[in-house]
Amino acid sequence: MIQRIQTVWLLLAMLINAVLFRIDLYTAHIIQNGTDTTTAINVTNYYPLLIVAALITILPLFAIFLFKNRKQQKGLITLSVVATIGFIALTIMRVGNLNNATPPATGGAYSVLAVLPVISLIFLFLAMKGIRKDEKLVKSLDRLR
Repeated sequence: MIQRIQTVWLLLAMLINAVLFRIDLYTAHIIQNGTDTTTAINVTNYYPLLIVAALITILPLFAIFLFKNRKQQKGLITLSVVATIGFIALTIMRVGNLNNATPPATGGAYSVLAVLPVISLIFLFLAMKGIRKDEKLVKSLDRLR
């Protein structure tokens, strides 16, 4: 059923991932030719991050509408968890590349909102827990028949 609690968790995960398109994940200061330049890492200026961010935004939305097929829904949520972990790894790798670039960054800071993918992971795990709870309910009803 679409009105189950996992729908709320999946919708929240999708909305949180959609916010990633509007924020800077990391801001670095680079000194070039005597001038201090600020460089920001966001989803829209690095294509691998853009592709993975689009994937982790769309997958929970598709999973909401697979409420009749819990096995496929669990598979999409698992794929979304893996993609979210990949997004976090790509972000950390991109920051490392920026700090090791020529000229190197003299300082930098993650945005407070850079924790959104971790919060999205929590919501995805809560959705998975809701699906497992539904499966147990259906199996217990089948036993009673």
